[in-house]
Amino acid sequence: MTRPWTELVSPDDAIELIRSWSKESPTPSVVVDAIPGHGRRVLEQLQVSTRSPLGAVALHTGGIVVDGGWLRVLGSGSSQVPRSLDEWNGLAGDRRCDTGLLVADDVLGGFFCWFESPRTIHYLAPDTLEWEDLELGYTDWLHWCFSDRLAGFYDELRWGGWQAEVGALAGDRGLHVWPPLYSKGPAIAERSRKSVPVEELWSLALDFGEQLRCVEDGTEIQIRVTDETGGRET
Repeated sequence: MTRPWTELVSPDDAIELIRSWSKESPTPSVVVDAIPGHGRRVLEQLQVSTRSPLGAVALHTGGIVVDGGWLRVLGSGSSQVPRSLDEWNGLAGDRRCDTGLLVADDVLGGFFCWFESPRTIHYLAPDTLEWEDLELGYTDWLHWCFSDRLAGFYDELRWGGWQAEVGALAGDRGLHVWPPLYSKGPAIAERSRKSVPVEELWSLALDFGEQLRCVEDGTEIQIRVTDETGGRET
């Protein structure tokens, strides 16, 4: 039986804990206020108590912008993070990710998913196109997002002046890097970077990830990629 959002609001609501993590974070972060009706809708879709940080993020936030926009944690949707947990994941219909709940993404097309089994956050890395188990539950992972460990996690994927480039992006866009990060080539600072929709980065990660796995398995396929000029390479 689906519980109404009013029954999912806990007196031990985790939102103040999350705001304290944001305030104490060594990197700039913004907890975006939710549009009330949107938060209630998402909470009912998730059926999670606000005692859990996931429920609190769903009800009270339109998303969380971490490290100047490098990382976007999904909430109930907003202009800053225009992907809600329920609609982006397709909770009311066809699921976007059949392994779990997508909870965040970064500007390079990396995606964080809370897997159903094991119940840990996994990262679809843009430089490998494989899911990596971070061995953290949602609560510990969210705390990690506000910590100084985030910078170390992305250290090899950043370049001088990235803050200005990332800060200029809208919340529904990321950077398509060419040559792709999973291919051999120069450091990311020397690769071209183009603003594209996050939706496109998700599709590319799935498509090319599957193609690479087929190659590793010895399956004969023809891989086609589009370069920045619109030309085709085989």
